[in-house]
Amino acid sequence: MLGRDLQDVLADRDTTALGRSELDVTDSGAVFAAVAGHDVVINAAAYTKVDDAETHEDEAFAINATGVENLALAAKHHGARLVTVSTDYVFDGNSRTPYEENTPYDPINAYGRSKAAGERLARAAHPDGTFVVRTAWLYGEHGPNFAATMLRLAQTHETVTVVDDQIGQPTWTRDLAQQIRALLDAEAPAGIYHGTNSGQASWFDFAQAVFETGGLDPARVLPTTSAEFIRPAPRPTYSVLGHEAWRRVGLQPMRDWREALNEAAPAITAH
Repeated sequence: MLGRDLQDVLADRDTTALGRSELDVTDSGAVFAAVAGHDVVINAAAYTKVDDAETHEDEAFAINATGVENLALAAKHHGARLVTVSTDYVFDGNSRTPYEENTPYDPINAYGRSKAAGERLARAAHPDGTFVVRTAWLYGEHGPNFAATMLRLAQTHETVTVVDDQIGQPTWTRDLAQQIRALLDAEAPAGIYHGTNSGQASWFDFAQAVFETGGLDPARVLPTTSAEFIRPAPRPTYSVLGHEAWRRVGLQPMRDWREALNEAAPAITAH
């Protein structure tokens, strides 16, 4: 999702887009060769199978931590800036106020541990040129995502049941891609930025909004609790990220998630 939108947003730039089959980020030599000749590297690669990471933590670490370090070392060597996309899962989810960018790490699952390690390693390897952009609850036109799943289920189920006790920020990948470009164009200082749409919602709220923007009856979405959906990896119950870093460098945070969803709806519905 994000990779495709980044390509669209950067279409007027001389860009190289590499998928998994073209570049293995765990291969240091390949990474150094790929980064040569570029002044910016955007890392949208990740091991994102959160539940599988509980039993494949080494694999998750190789991609989300060692792979990111490889990119940071290569970027520093070639004089490039690195933007690496991270996650709200680096936090424990026990807060009730938005997480600030400098909140200490406290991941509660293997995926979060691997992503936190990637942040640390990248910033240590290339402190003056690494931009960590944490995001969450992504949906978009390309690739599988929650919004598309809800619309697909609506075609075959009279009702869908969604948890209402996990709070976060639904984030449109197109908005995130544009925000990353704005960050680079502004020549902002390296550091941590929270790339999520503003506001907050539960998964239940998000599902109802998806139904509504898709011209469906939101009453077909029914609430439940996380206790009814036990999964191998624990999920943070509160994943709202604060956006002060944008304001400090003179940039506006991303718009409210509802406004973004309204604009995204035609593409998501077509998907």
